Amino acid sequence: MITAVGHADLTPATWELVRAELRAHLRGLPPDTPALVRAGAGLPLAFGRVAHELGRRLVVLLPEHGDALPGGNEGALRAHRELRALAAQIRMLPLDPLDRDACVSADERLVAGCSRLLAVWDGSPSSGQDATAHMVAYARARGIAVDVVWPAGAARERARHAAPVRVP
Repeated sequence: MITAVGHADLTPATWELVRAELRAHLRGLPPDTPALVRAGAGLPLAFGRVAHELGRRLVVLLPEHGDALPGGNEGALRAHRELRALAAQIRMLPLDPLDRDACVSADERLVAGCSRLLAVWDGSPSSGQDATAHMVAYARARGIAVDVVWPAGAARERARHAAPVRVP
């Protein structure tokens, strides 16, 4: 199983570059390798769309408290609905998606259940809002293969702490 984690505050042009890299990585794996995501806007939706486009079996993890989506905005609701529609299998996670620590723990469980991690990561350290570096270290410490996806020309939004999560 393969999963993807990464920065949510990518520029619109970067999303195009990242989707192309995700396609290339998935095409390089055996065709029966399923993709796993924790439902959400941004990277989970982009990865889910690419996996589905390439005919991968998509497993989506949904929070048991799905009515409490981060931000509760329409974009997050659309992303959850779309991922449910793309999923070959849905698994429920006992977590409150509004609790950052619970989300990081859920992502650790997500990564621990995979043999490969695609990390959309610029190499920056973890912050109070972004745990990508933590997920990379977590995977590597467990012997999980990590492929960093940061294409040439990729960039993050300038106001990182205030950038909304886009639905790419």
